[in-house]
Amino acid sequence: MKFFHLSDLHIGKQLHHYSLKEEQEAILREVVGYAKDIHPDAVVIAGDIYDRSVPSAEAVTVFDWFLTQLSEIVPAIPVLIISGNHDSGERLMYASHILEKHHIHLAGNALGDREERLRKVTLKDDFGQVDFYLLPFMKPSYVRNVFEGEPLKTNDQGDALQGPPGYTDAVQRILEREEIDYQNRRNVLVSHQFYTGNMSGACPMTCDSEIFCVGGLENVDIRVVKDFDYVALGHLHSPQSVGSPHIRYCGTLLKYSVSECSHVKTLTVVTLLEKGKPPLIDLLPLHPLRDVKKKTGKLEDIIKQAEAGEREDFISVTLKDEIEPYKPKEQLEKVFDHILEVRVDNARTRQKLREMDEELAMKDPLEIFEDFYEEIQGTRLKEEEVEMMRQIFEQAKEE
Repeated sequence: MKFFHLSDLHIGKQLHHYSLKEEQEAILREVVGYAKDIHPDAVVIAGDIYDRSVPSAEAVTVFDWFLTQLSEIVPAIPVLIISGNHDSGERLMYASHILEKHHIHLAGNALGDREERLRKVTLKDDFGQVDFYLLPFMKPSYVRNVFEGEPLKTNDQGDALQGPPGYTDAVQRILEREEIDYQNRRNVLVSHQFYTGNMSGACPMTCDSEIFCVGGLENVDIRVVKDFDYVALGHLHSPQSVGSPHIRYCGTLLKYSVSECSHVKTLTVVTLLEKGKPPLIDLLPLHPLRDVKKKTGKLEDIIKQAEAGEREDFISVTLKDEIEPYKPKEQLEKVFDHILEVRVDNARTRQKLREMDEELAMKDPLEIFEDFYEEIQGTRLKEEEVEMMRQIFEQAKEE
């Protein structure tokens, strides 16, 4: 069985102040082209369809076009979609029953109570059936509400998984309720969370455009999903496996921050063989309209070394000039059409940063909090509030 593994489309996103609508339409058109040529058995989208929980009408139109193009391919290709942390599960589920008749399967919300089960979609190939389990993004409120009154394992309580508390145990309990046949059937989990590879000591690579909680409650230890034949993950923008080749983040189709400028974006194609054999993973090249690049150096050198093919790219510039050049951005705009930012990194700016760090280091944490509170609220903390915060900081220091 062959399927496309996508995630983090972030339709409607802007890169700094530039709309990415044109870029997103072009890259989705390329995915549709691959789908027509290869005709996979399924297209899996592991969350973050949109960049906002309330997407714009323009963003919805782009995704509608994408689904329509996929649904028009004959014979039909099932599309399996879960919500991510950027999505509204309720909005994503709109018209889900109608869409299911067109082989588009949606899982927008995490389970509402402890009796509810995961959405499961079963497909078939020459080796038999494959069960796809759709696990949407879980928020902290879900863990609290569904498992209310049931203590979740933590490290302090001797959790054998050695993972962060809360979410690891929650995912394990959810999967145990499914009574998954790991021995005889092929199983695929589609999930959108921050998974960490404590089994092998691996920690996923992250970038500026992601929201995650390293070492915190929302991390999930991969040991609870290792028995799946493939785990299709979303959330992290860099394509990578976590602890094992079959537990994989496919990454984004486009570069969504300057920190991703070194990423090589590809379309992940997964082929499941017969039970017991590892999946095959192929990476197909993608061709974005514009690249995202970083330029560092003196203004004169950056302008001289600019290549003709870079004019349309998204460019982040860090100037090293010790003497500030005349109107640097205006000079750069004569060479590059899409400048994301112009930063300055020289002896003067580094000294300012050192002075700021020293000032912060000298201040007591309580004093910093008092200043922050006054700036936000416009009033000082009351005496009893100061005492309460002092106790909190002292307790944190002891722990």
